[in-house]
Amino acid sequence: MILELQEEKKPTVAQQGDYAIVAITKHGVDIARSLGQSFQNADVYYMSKFEKGDEKARSIQMFTGSVRLLLPSLFEVYNGIILIISLGAVVRMIAPILKDKKTDPAVVVIDDKGEHVISVLSGHIGGANELTREVAAVLSARPVITTASDVQETIPVDLFGKRFGWVWESADKLTQVSAAVVNEEEIAVVQESGEKEWWHYDRPLPDNIKVYSTVSQAIEAKPAAALVVTHRNLSQQENQILHNGVLYRPKVLVLGMGCNRGTSAEEIETVIDKTLSDLNFSIKSVKALCTIELKKDEPGLLEIVKKNSWEFVCYTASELNALELVEPSETVFKYTGAYGVSEPAARMYSGAEKLELVKKKSGNVTISVAVIPY
Repeated sequence: MILELQEEKKPTVAQQGDYAIVAITKHGVDIARSLGQSFQNADVYYMSKFEKGDEKARSIQMFTGSVRLLLPSLFEVYNGIILIISLGAVVRMIAPILKDKKTDPAVVVIDDKGEHVISVLSGHIGGANELTREVAAVLSARPVITTASDVQETIPVDLFGKRFGWVWESADKLTQVSAAVVNEEEIAVVQESGEKEWWHYDRPLPDNIKVYSTVSQAIEAKPAAALVVTHRNLSQQENQILHNGVLYRPKVLVLGMGCNRGTSAEEIETVIDKTLSDLNFSIKSVKALCTIELKKDEPGLLEIVKKNSWEFVCYTASELNALELVEPSETVFKYTGAYGVSEPAARMYSGAEKLELVKKKSGNVTISVAVIPY
């Protein structure tokens, strides 16, 4: 997709993630492409003259004309904008479109060598300061932050785990929990799943922040506030931890799937919903749907992954056969050349030795579920 930027016409962007990464130079494009792969919740934009041929496959949007004409559209739809453009040029371009610090998106600038990441706009309320730290961590660059209230180097509740793709279950308690963190009250971080490298400051966790492996342990500690990271649906008793807490969903679930040709998206979706409900897992924690290469053009599967913004990964029969299966099938081998599809696909992507659900057949669909171990 190429956007033709013209003075008299406002471009329509295909927004998918929460953040936009924009580049206008050769080196900037390399940084943008690399950052786009590591920063899971971002869309990449750059000038069409730097086209590499794989943009469509990677959902990268290109443009012709002045980047200044693109910025108003980005401001309307993204929570944050990461610009690999000189700071002075960015200040001049965004000045006419600024409205209010409560509504303007976070704006972050990266130099052309990727050495410095600078928080420019909406540092505190908009999250630009923490976005700066997150981006700098990915690039191994130096974060440049000048807002005094955000230099405390503590957990950013509204952006906790953002660079890993974690999402909130609800934003209702973000303000209260953020206040507790900033005021150095007793904070419980409960992590049952997800990436462990969320603390990236060069100092130990503050004494007021304690990490627990289970919700019950945190409840016994009676913290002032809690940050809970899990793919599970909490029980009624466990939910008391959220009276002043935020529940985060890490992207750790992998769905291995096989289906008959022509299976509808509705049937596939029903099987997924029922399976996750039975396992007591949240659909918000699904990261990828994996299958055999024969199904790479299956309309029902393609519709589901597009609707949910999941990764869609297809393996060859020989790749799937490389794994020893709990339930190999001669019938599946007869039609696909693989002794199993859903089970080995889930294991292949997740790296898990043991699956949460080895294999379940329901109508035209076979499903397996894995949790990515960290």
